[in-house]
Amino acid sequence: MIEMKSITKSFGTNVVLKDVSITIKGGEICALIGENGAGKSTLMNILGGVHQMDSGEIFIDSQRVRFDTPAQSLGAGIAFIHQELNLINDLPIFENMFVGRELKDKRGRLDLTSMFKATEDIFERMDIKLDPGTMVRDLDASYKQIVEICRAIMMDASVIIMDEPTTSLTEPEIKRVFHMMRTLRDQGVGIIFISHKLGEVMEVCQRYVVLRDGKLVAEGDVADVTTDDLTRFMVGHAIRIEKLTRTQRIGQEILRLENFTHARSFREISLSVREGEILGVTGLLGDGRSALFQTVFGADRALSGKMFLGGEEVKVTSTEQALQMGIGYLPRNRKENGILKDMNVLENASIVTWPLFAKRGVIDTDRHGKVFKSQQRELDITLQSFKDAINTLSGGNQQKVVLAKWLAANPRLLILDNPTQGVDVGAKEEIYEIILKLAEEGMAVVVLSSEAQEIIRLCDRALVMYHGQIQGEVLDTTMTEHEIMRLATGGIVEAV
Repeated sequence: MIEMKSITKSFGTNVVLKDVSITIKGGEICALIGENGAGKSTLMNILGGVHQMDSGEIFIDSQRVRFDTPAQSLGAGIAFIHQELNLINDLPIFENMFVGRELKDKRGRLDLTSMFKATEDIFERMDIKLDPGTMVRDLDASYKQIVEICRAIMMDASVIIMDEPTTSLTEPEIKRVFHMMRTLRDQGVGIIFISHKLGEVMEVCQRYVVLRDGKLVAEGDVADVTTDDLTRFMVGHAIRIEKLTRTQRIGQEILRLENFTHARSFREISLSVREGEILGVTGLLGDGRSALFQTVFGADRALSGKMFLGGEEVKVTSTEQALQMGIGYLPRNRKENGILKDMNVLENASIVTWPLFAKRGVIDTDRHGKVFKSQQRELDITLQSFKDAINTLSGGNQQKVVLAKWLAANPRLLILDNPTQGVDVGAKEEIYEIILKLAEEGMAVVVLSSEAQEIIRLCDRALVMYHGQIQGEVLDTTMTEHEIMRLATGGIVEAV
């Protein structure tokens, strides 16, 4: 049993945790939930030895402990699977499984055979179909997450902290992770499950702990609450679930694709989107939607087909050309593709427009600062200073900064790939309002999302993809979770 008592932590003048006390028992899965910036990650980083508390106490089985390094925490049986995966892309899976604790033979050389066999055994135990010799760079985000979980299991951790472990996983993979979690729970392992997906909390967790503004505001048994209760605890008020509405002024066609085909990812795609319209594109992971719109944005090449922008046929061969043509693309996986961790907030917010605002090749920082200051007000971005590191912001505010850098280029077509991935329910509503406002102002918006409820609430109509093709269109009365899932799994449009 782990007890964290009266934990307080500040960064400068910003008090992040205020006298927080929680208890985690072996053999249970406990949800740690709250909005971005509520203090969840800081609290777990203290338990994981990444940060040190200003005051408070930690007890493991009634013995007082203090962790000054992650190694000390791991040595006490606490494994932390971070949202930013700690894998080395240029090593195979089995070597990643043993980074920092490599097996060696009698001569002191790496025992690659034993490490490969141990990885193979843990994969077999967990029914994971992966070759331990596969390079990590060749894995998609879902399998990288599974490798991290298997590594924690291999370390015989008695408590595992999972920070948003299902963000990039498909439904079958989520079920497999949940099965792994339940197996570990039955073996006496305690799991702290950090997630914004309240449906998952209800499905897999026994207890919940809610933080808001650095304080513990609620805790109890999951069986005694609903998702509405948890949402209210997190944000302090009820969240709307009805379809969002706006004043629609649909204008001329901005984008049209005719029989757009890629060598591997998609084929025979025909679609259009107009000024002031929010078009949703959804399906299951691997359906080809991201590859399709990366090609529209010039990050890849189409094999055949035609693309029209504003009624004129174009061939986009680079992302720079796409930007010049008025196309913006907010990528999925913000941590990997959306932000530059070594740059500050202003640099991240202005990097897209460096070539647009440059004077004789020199970056115009004054102009960028004025533009971002205006966007900070419009997007309600909470920060201390433009010069702060981007990773000091909450997930929701980071996502707004990523959005700001594209809005600074004033695109006429904005493609948003999973725009609310990894942000809390309150920040989601704020981002939805921003998207609605952009559409009202005449921008053509394409929203790529795996969340059917997000598509239903936000979009005017939606295309559902299946194995690289458009399986059908939903709108009005046909835009339901049932219909979207039926199409996403290979069903066909039923005759009305």
